[in-house]
Amino acid sequence: MKSWWIKSQNASLLLESRDAPEPQPGPGEIVVRMRAAALNRGEFNPRYLADGAEKIGGHEAAGEVHALGAGVSSVKVGERVMGRARGGFSEFAVMSAYEALPVPPAMSWEQAAGVPLVFLVTYDMLIRYGRLQPGEWLLATAVSSGVGVACMQTAHLLGARVIGTSGSADKLARLQNCGLDFGIATRKPDFADQVKEITGGKGANVIVNSVGGSLFGECLRALAYQGRFATVSTVDEVTKCEIDVAQLHANRWELFGASNRFTTTAHRQQAVSGFTRDVLPGFFDGRIVPVVDSVFEFDQLPLARDRMLGNAQVGKIILRAP
Repeated sequence: MKSWWIKSQNASLLLESRDAPEPQPGPGEIVVRMRAAALNRGEFNPRYLADGAEKIGGHEAAGEVHALGAGVSSVKVGERVMGRARGGFSEFAVMSAYEALPVPPAMSWEQAAGVPLVFLVTYDMLIRYGRLQPGEWLLATAVSSGVGVACMQTAHLLGARVIGTSGSADKLARLQNCGLDFGIATRKPDFADQVKEITGGKGANVIVNSVGGSLFGECLRALAYQGRFATVSTVDEVTKCEIDVAQLHANRWELFGASNRFTTTAHRQQAVSGFTRDVLPGFFDGRIVPVVDSVFEFDQLPLARDRMLGNAQVGKIILRAP
């Protein structure tokens, strides 16, 4: 089968197109005939792949169930599914059966491919740990990213209001058409005063930082009393910062990290179950429509990767299957 591989070499990641054997499902797994896969920035970060190592690419995808492993009864061959995949940048990929989510009838393959990872980590941040409530305020940095857009849409599903930051006023304008309540055009740690003004002096109840340590302190300054603060990425490569422990104590803040990479099987199962109950119905009835930034053909993965690393996207970048 046709496939794309990611190889680490001299602190850089190289993309290599290969013919590879069709995968076989293990117990509790399924093989999916790929229709589309989504790009995620972490997959192209050299920090996450040892020098000289290689892996088949694609973690987030959608397609039709092709084969069932032993003990699988939750899905049937031919069903449309989306989920975390092993080898999504290929003709066939493997999924754990419990992570295979049904694709709503009105949703395209390209839309479906951009749902599983970003919306599952968003579920963790906003619902499971963030406990975002109707009428509360969410602040999402880098709101035009895949995670940022998922946070905005999930927050609206919950009845919350959203403030987003972006270095591009054009991106913010596009997202206001998708429901962004307030946009702050900046890439700098200079937005806390505006957040406080928008929220009547209180600050954001939940903050999702998709940038990293360079915005950590400013996010804390923008956080409300008893606010919940999630850090989901370190795109800026800044991994160390200071915390005013007195302010942490006085404001009763809750700080936590979120990741699709560093999770246990039990955690993933709980997240999929909660997402299926609390968020997935919003896709079936049209309250959430995935935002697709752009779609590339299978042989154009290097161009798709360059668009992602160039920070040009609003929503998800999608690769069609061969």
